[in-house]
Amino acid sequence: QVQLVESGGGSMQAGGSLRLSCAASGSTSSLHCMGWFRQAPGAEREGVAAIYPGAGRTYYADSVKGRFAISQITANNTLYLQMDGLKPEDTAMYYCAAGIPCLTVVAGALWSADVGHWGQGTQVTVSA
Repeated sequence: QVQLVESGGGSMQAGGSLRLSCAASGSTSSLHCMGWFRQAPGAEREGVAAIYPGAGRTYYADSVKGRFAISQITANNTLYLQMDGLKPEDTAMYYCAAGIPCLTVVAGALWSADVGHWGQGTQVTVSA
């Protein structure tokens, strides 16, 4: 079993910054690659960013490229998402994800069906 606990969400005005954190515990040998998804009301869950530390690879959705940065401290299995230049359309519940096949990060694809473990989510609300 893997437990993922997110923190760092909140409300922010457009143009502001937030940093999300995700602490992983449990059977960390099954973490594989990790990433972040988000889901706005009435919308499907979409992949935002993922990281493959062993290969120095990252993936970003086009909508967040240049504004968001994913990082991971592998020593303690903590994942981060630095979000700068926030826009109202970034408003969503953000989910930490683990157990992602690392080849999907290399291939530049991030699908919720590939995720093995989910966090409970943290809300991000951006006002205009």
